[in-house]
Amino acid sequence: MSNTPHAPAPVASEHIELKARNVSFGWEDTPLHWLPGDPFATHTINVLHLLLPAGERWFVHVYKQVLPYVKDEQLRADVVGFIGQEAMHAAAHDDVLPHLKRLGLDPTPYTAQVDWLFEKLLGDRTLPPGKARHWWLMERVALIAAIEHYTAFLGDWVLNADELDRRGADPVMLDLLRWHGAEEVEHRSVAFDLFMHVDGGYHRRARTWATAFTALVFLWQRGARFFMENDPELPAAKASLGQFFRAGRQGTLPSAGAMLKSIPTYLSRSYHPSQEGSTAQAVAYLASSPGANGGATA
Repeated sequence: MSNTPHAPAPVASEHIELKARNVSFGWEDTPLHWLPGDPFATHTINVLHLLLPAGERWFVHVYKQVLPYVKDEQLRADVVGFIGQEAMHAAAHDDVLPHLKRLGLDPTPYTAQVDWLFEKLLGDRTLPPGKARHWWLMERVALIAAIEHYTAFLGDWVLNADELDRRGADPVMLDLLRWHGAEEVEHRSVAFDLFMHVDGGYHRRARTWATAFTALVFLWQRGARFFMENDPELPAAKASLGQFFRAGRQGTLPSAGAMLKSIPTYLSRSYHPSQEGSTAQAVAYLASSPGANGGATA
């Protein structure tokens, strides 16, 4: 049970048993600009491959530490399923990085910085047992809940981003993104439910949201700039806010308006992740995804 007196109510019909899926994606034919004619949207989405392997391994590490605090058996099963899915996400995005390097775009300088962030800045600290160590664990659980709000937002967006299909996006990359996005929608309530169960304090929830949102915006724009400036096919290319706003209006990236609307959604005291997105849509995609069913996308 949460230690808050009025925990938001989940939508019961959106709950599903979670399991990790064995996935397979073949990158041999995926071009550097997998969204034809749109290197900016391509590289902005490619930032996922830079952030997620380290970030999701960090999720798994933190959740293994918090499992002893989970007293509800259903939630424990959900957390174990979440851990399995996140570990698979990290491995799948990791596999894209050697392909990018073969195409002439070495991501190592950026991923080294991301690894430092999650392993050192947000990693375990030498703290005495008791309140200080517990505080740092709860802070990280709350941060993950805030980050998962945005991964679910992105998952719901990519499942419905028909413009990517109309523009001829590479089918392997699109399948990877939609498999991952569908699982983010599928497990979108776990991180929030875990936070509410072990802590649930609204002030911590709001404070860590601000930290997570600021960090994600900073890392994402930095990653898009890194890709554009180091793209071997685009000498002297730059990333800009104008490009981001245009891509959002065109439907090849989430719109700025939708991202801004997600802020009061998460900060509402009545918010629960099950109120956003559709588990049925996610499950339907996962049932049809070539990569999620063990065979490389054609």
